[in-house]
Amino acid sequence: MTSMPPSLLNWSPDAVVFDCDGTLMDTERHWQDARGRAFRDFGLLPPPGFAERAKGVHYVDCGRLMAEETHKPDLAPELTTALLEHFLSLVAEEPLTMPGAAEFVRLLAGRLPLAVASNCPRQVVEESLDRAGLLRYFDHVVVATVTPGEAPPPPSGDDGEAPEAVRPKPWPDVYRKAARLCEVPPGAALAVEDSLTGVDSARRAGLRVLGVGPRPDHADARRADAWIPGLNSEEVLTWARARLPVRAPGAAPGRTNGGPR
Repeated sequence: MTSMPPSLLNWSPDAVVFDCDGTLMDTERHWQDARGRAFRDFGLLPPPGFAERAKGVHYVDCGRLMAEETHKPDLAPELTTALLEHFLSLVAEEPLTMPGAAEFVRLLAGRLPLAVASNCPRQVVEESLDRAGLLRYFDHVVVATVTPGEAPPPPSGDDGEAPEAVRPKPWPDVYRKAARLCEVPPGAALAVEDSLTGVDSARRAGLRVLGVGPRPDHADARRADAWIPGLNSEEVLTWARARLPVRAPGAAPGRTNGGPR
């Protein structure tokens, strides 16, 4: 039974935008371990089912959620700091890619622009992808510049304009900016996501969405255009080879982070 409907199988995107955590990099395990360590730092126990509720959530929101669900709201800043510090340490020790992710990225890299859209800090995204040997394949890396609850930056510079505020998922900003940097309309780009938070972000930005991982139940599954078990799925590899032609030599743009490198 096919996982990809004709609407995707017969379509050729002009760019592909990947989530990082849980889609390219197997960091969800690191986030879960980091949450456990942060809880233990403060003598707290993770509430039942917390790992699923925290999946895809910005780490600042996650720290706040950790504090709220353990009835320690005053500890939100400290838990957030501990969470990020433990996560960075774990990623540095053991960067892992998701099954099939490296092969799929390499397959697409010669065919169309690629970008990453993530809720993680830029340091986390770039260091983990670089250690996995994948960073060089991406034309753009887009991360949130405004943390949840934070006000947009004030105007700066001679023109009095504020720096672009990029809100985290589930806001559409990261995917909308990634499509713009790839110089394609949002509807011509494909988002690849493993979390419903990310799926909602991409849909709101106007991208088509390929979900990766266990297929959610009922209505949640319909929030993406299709779900595949993993990026090592022969179906999606066959589709990429058939629908995405190799770019001519010299046609690939250089990687940027919102500007030229």
